[in-house]
Amino acid sequence: MSTVQGHCDPAFARVREVFEENFAEGRELGAAVAVHADGREVVNLWGGVADRRTGREWLPDTPCFAFSCTKAVTAAAALLLAERGRYEPDGPVTDWWPEFGAAGKEGTTAEHLLSHQAGLPAFARPVPAEDAADPAALAAELAAQEPEWTPGEAHGYHALTYGWLAGEIVRRHSGKTVGAFVEDEFTAGLDLWIGAPDDVIERAAKLSAGRRVQGGGPARTERDGGDPPRAMASDLLNRLATAYMDPQSTMNRSTGNPHPGKGGYNNPVVLRAGWPSAGMLTTAPALAAFYRDLVAGRIVRPETLREAIRPRVAGPDRTMLIDSSFGLGFMRPAQTFFTPKAGRDSAFGHSGAGGSIGLGDPDAGLAFAYLPNMMSDMAAGDLRAYRLLDAAYAALS
Repeated sequence: MSTVQGHCDPAFARVREVFEENFAEGRELGAAVAVHADGREVVNLWGGVADRRTGREWLPDTPCFAFSCTKAVTAAAALLLAERGRYEPDGPVTDWWPEFGAAGKEGTTAEHLLSHQAGLPAFARPVPAEDAADPAALAAELAAQEPEWTPGEAHGYHALTYGWLAGEIVRRHSGKTVGAFVEDEFTAGLDLWIGAPDDVIERAAKLSAGRRVQGGGPARTERDGGDPPRAMASDLLNRLATAYMDPQSTMNRSTGNPHPGKGGYNNPVVLRAGWPSAGMLTTAPALAAFYRDLVAGRIVRPETLREAIRPRVAGPDRTMLIDSSFGLGFMRPAQTFFTPKAGRDSAFGHSGAGGSIGLGDPDAGLAFAYLPNMMSDMAAGDLRAYRLLDAAYAALS
C-alpha cells in the first residue's frame, strides 16, 4: 500500500507518481505537495512520517517548517504597503528609517533591502535565538552596522538578515510584526503562521537529518530530460560544499547567525518568534493557496506583482557563490532556484533550506508548494522539488 494519500486530478497523475517514487526510493521521511492550476486545486498529496522519533504520521493538516519560503510572504507584505503608498520602493530608506543611514548606508533604498543588495548579509556579532525574538532590536543592530559592500553595487543572499530588513518596512509602516500583518491582511483562514502558537508547534512535523540514498545522486527520469544538466547540478553542489566547509565564509556567517539553538529549527523559541526570513510554519495547501491568491491579484494588484518579479539583480551571488536572481523579495529562475524551461520567463517564488519551495507563475496560472521534513543531503544532491515541479508543468502542457 502506498504511503501517499490525498487527491490528484488525473491530468496531474505524473506528480503523484514522482511523489510516490521519492518515498519508494528513500528520499522522503514525510512530505506534502499541493498544486493549483488556474485557481483550482488539482493536487493535494501528503504521506510518510511527521516525527521520526515517535512514528507520528503526516496528516493532511500537518504544518512543516518552510525555512526561506517565508521570505516571499514577507515580501508580499512589504509590497502591499508600497501599493498603499506608505513608502516608495526606490526612495531612500532614511526617509522612514533615519538611523539606517549610519556607516555609509545613506543611499540604500527599499529595493536594495528587498533584493539582497543592502550589503548586510550577516550580523557582526553572534546572535542567540532568544535575542532574535525582538525584531526592533535586531533591526536597530543592522541599521548601525557597516555594510560589507556599498548598497546597490552588488548582491549577496541575506539568508537571515533579510527578515529584519524587509520586516522593518512592514513594522514601521503598519505598526505590526510581519506575522501579525500577513494574518490580518491576506492569510486569515490559511494554515500559515509566521510566529506559531504552541498547539500548532506541537503538531508540526519535526525536521530530521537527511540520509544518503543508494546510488548517491538524485534519481532521474526520462521526463526530467537531463534538465537541469547533471554537470551544472554537480558544480553547484561542489561550490556550496566548499563554502560550507569554511566557517568564515559569507555563506556560513549569513545562514548560521542567529543560531536556532537546541533542537535547531525544531526549537519552539524560533517557531514562536516567527523570524520573517525563515520562521514560517505552514502546510503545502496553504502555501500553494498563498501563491494562488498572489497570482490572481487578491493580495496585490497584478501590475504590482509584475513589477515586483522583474529581476533587479542576476548573476554571481556574493553569499551563495553561484548565480542567483531576485526581484523584490522573490527568487527568479537561476542556479539557486531550479525551474523547468516552461517557467523560466514567468515563474517566481522562493525555495527553502532542506528542499522546500513555493512558486507562482502568472503566465501558466500555476501555484505550487512542496514541504519535506527530511532535510536534503547536499553531498548527494536534492532535486525532489524540481522533479515534482517539472511534472506539474508537463501536465499543464
